[in-house]
Amino acid sequence: MTSVLARLRRLPPGPVLIGLSVLGVLLGLRQKLPCNNGHPKPDVGWTHVCYSDVLALYGGRGLGNGSWPYVQNTTVEYPVLIGLSMALIGLPIHALAVRGSLDGIAHALGFATVDQGVIFFWETAVVHGLLVVGTTAMLLRLRRDRPGDVLLWAVGPSVLLAFTVNWDMLAVAPAIGALLAWSRGRVVLAGVLIGVGTAAKLFPVLFLLPLVVLCLRHRTVAARLVAARLVGAAAVTWLVLNLPVALANRAGWWTPYRFSTERWIDWGTLYYLTDHLTPPLGWHDAVWPFIGSVPHLNRTSLVVFLLACAGITALILLAPRPPRVAAMAFLVVAAFLLTNKVWSQQFVLWLVPLAVLARPRRTGLAVWQAVEVAYLFAFLRVVIAGKDDYVLVQTALARYLAIAVLAALVVAEALRPERDPVRGADLADPDAGPLAPWPPPPRPSAEPEPEPEVAADAAGSVRPEVVPGDADLGEHLAQQG
Repeated sequence: MTSVLARLRRLPPGPVLIGLSVLGVLLGLRQKLPCNNGHPKPDVGWTHVCYSDVLALYGGRGLGNGSWPYVQNTTVEYPVLIGLSMALIGLPIHALAVRGSLDGIAHALGFATVDQGVIFFWETAVVHGLLVVGTTAMLLRLRRDRPGDVLLWAVGPSVLLAFTVNWDMLAVAPAIGALLAWSRGRVVLAGVLIGVGTAAKLFPVLFLLPLVVLCLRHRTVAARLVAARLVGAAAVTWLVLNLPVALANRAGWWTPYRFSTERWIDWGTLYYLTDHLTPPLGWHDAVWPFIGSVPHLNRTSLVVFLLACAGITALILLAPRPPRVAAMAFLVVAAFLLTNKVWSQQFVLWLVPLAVLARPRRTGLAVWQAVEVAYLFAFLRVVIAGKDDYVLVQTALARYLAIAVLAALVVAEALRPERDPVRGADLADPDAGPLAPWPPPPRPSAEPEPEPEVAADAAGSVRPEVVPGDADLGEHLAQQG
């Protein structure tokens, strides 16, 4: 056994972590089997934590009828890249099922009829699993000198439980790809990937805030041009993906954005906790006017988030050294989740890779992950089984505090960059990309150079230096003779 472990330690960490990521994806797929085997038992969604929106929305969003999202009177509450993914995977399944091409496979598996939704779920899950492994590879490239940091993403419990719940990996993978492209100085590609990710979920566009402010901190024309290229590439990409759908059916394209503005308080958010924790303290009447209706809730959440963005901007501009790109990306996404009215269970996928890059302290991240898993159990227990929400409130509060503490520690390391484990001896940001190299801190003043030693002869006497034309040249020669 000892020899086997010794051989494993000698293996290159990159392939090992990729292998662990593949194994983790397979375990995550296996974990979802009880809910997606065509014969789910009652309450299995929360007892086995295997619920997924993917299966539920196949029939609920018209794919089971062969309808295209957005344009054929179908309601899809997600941005266009997710709708496109649903169509590309789901519509061929429907077409093959209508023609009877899947009947033989269904009978071989013991099904009397074809369950299109189950096939749709597993195809979608495999695609998302590939995106998880691809994200692992990108994180390894970002942390070549610290491959162990990637372990929490590769086999993180919350990642394995959440990557099949919804379509968030369509945004997570491009977002991490954007950070990788930025670190390599490929500004336009970074903008394109931010635009692609934003066409699936909102959070990648938040990266623009720290990246643009970091450019402005340089106070050079070249840095401003970098910011302009980044924002321009992201905007053009997002428009290219969205404009065809908006022109085809403006109402259908606008549905996810209207849905977001009309939503009420989501489980686990700041406002959910406020609603449950302020009555015992007697504060309910004082805070409820700010969140007592959807317009007030939207306004309050926006103002609080903008205040957080102002704080992040001040931190970037005033920190003793330019804060690290990945740390500020984590900070702005964490601020969005801590202040937003919606916090779906799978949003943990947004934060895990950023936390791995921002503050790779394994103990703190492991504690946070344990809280996330506990919250997921409590959430499904309430939503599916209708149990009391006492445990959900407690785990939601623990999750909120855990992420707030992580964010505070990221701020502290930005203010004391010498304590950041990711920075090198010169305190440089390895992900700075086009903004690197930042001028290193001033070195101590150089000590005066020692005067050259005078050569001595074998007897130890000092031999004076004589040059042609010296007035004492003859005397020196006589002495030497």
